[in-house]
Amino acid sequence: MPRLRRPRTGTTPGDRPPRFPGYDVLAQRDTWDDETAGTVLARLGPAPPLRFFTVDEEATARALVDRLLGQDSEPRVPALELMDARLADGVGEGYRYERMPEVMEAWKRSIRGLDDDARANGAEAFHRLSPEGQMDLIEDVQQAEGDWHGMPAKRVFDLWMHYVCTAFYSHPWAWNEIGFGGPAYPRGYAALGADKLEPWERPERASHDPVKWSERADAFKKAHAERRPMPQ
Repeated sequence: MPRLRRPRTGTTPGDRPPRFPGYDVLAQRDTWDDETAGTVLARLGPAPPLRFFTVDEEATARALVDRLLGQDSEPRVPALELMDARLADGVGEGYRYERMPEVMEAWKRSIRGLDDDARANGAEAFHRLSPEGQMDLIEDVQQAEGDWHGMPAKRVFDLWMHYVCTAFYSHPWAWNEIGFGGPAYPRGYAALGADKLEPWERPERASHDPVKWSERADAFKKAHAERRPMPQ
């Protein structure tokens, strides 16, 4: 009797087991038009040289992105490169908050601010700190009520998360991680309704989440404060 071949699972970030075994969004590329396919597949090519962040800024910017995304192992989504291309091309949001500089200047100032804070803590630069030390400085910004290096601290943290998450979830590896089907044009969707799957979708490995999000977030904060391994 022929041996059944297991469905191929696409690449997902990090080294954890995939949440959707057998799922690979790239299996749907024949359903995308040429322009859509070209845009998506280009994100899988070799990472281009950075154009916005300088050589001196790159190491700190990369460490910041990895900490915010929890990317501590390969394969990593090239979020920094995706962000860099957007910033180098001057693609902003079309607005900015009061007392915040233009987004490009805000990014430059925030990278310098992290390095300044690291030096105040005895390190050569932010990326020279341990991951725990880097998280401490990031959390200082997140929890600050006033200004941080001349900018509203909470707006700076929001800026970081917005750009980092937008870059991360624009990549097919992140789509595999969350079971996203990618561009729906021109294929569309037919299985409309809760818990209904398209023929190309796969069930989640452990769809039942016994721990509420708020409880998990509190556990992460406590584990970090006590320097214990983060709960899985």
